[in-house]
Amino acid sequence: MQIKDVLLNKTRALHTIRPDHRVADAIERLSQHNIGSLPVLERNGELVGIFSERDVLIGVHDHGVAFREMKVGDVMTPDPVTCDVYDDVHRAMGKMTEHRIGQLPVLDEDRRVVGVVSVGDLIKLLYERVEAENKHLLNYLYGPG
Repeated sequence: MQIKDVLLNKTRALHTIRPDHRVADAIERLSQHNIGSLPVLERNGELVGIFSERDVLIGVHDHGVAFREMKVGDVMTPDPVTCDVYDDVHRAMGKMTEHRIGQLPVLDEDRRVVGVVSVGDLIKLLYERVEAENKHLLNYLYGPG
């Protein structure tokens, strides 16, 4: 299974933010769309960072109330770990485990962000695949029923 298979099963739109936006705007988007991170893109679409729930916690701890008015580009995680649409799901999970992160921006062949996958997305796809295989094996062994 590849990351493109995960993206096909997702119904959420891709939400991003620019580095010159305020942190308050980023937090509002995270909350409004019930997501854990926002890829940070320059106007030309270049991925320059990711703003995540972890960045919010660190920012509130380090800067207090003033954090909301800071620019996303000043507090984001720069040069985020990414995957591409043709990466194997297990490889993407390995990257998440190795770097202790919960979301990966997904890049296409032109290095443009086309989505974000979470560890929950990957686990869901793998679980559904195992369930389908189990059902198939049980039908093979015992017949439908």
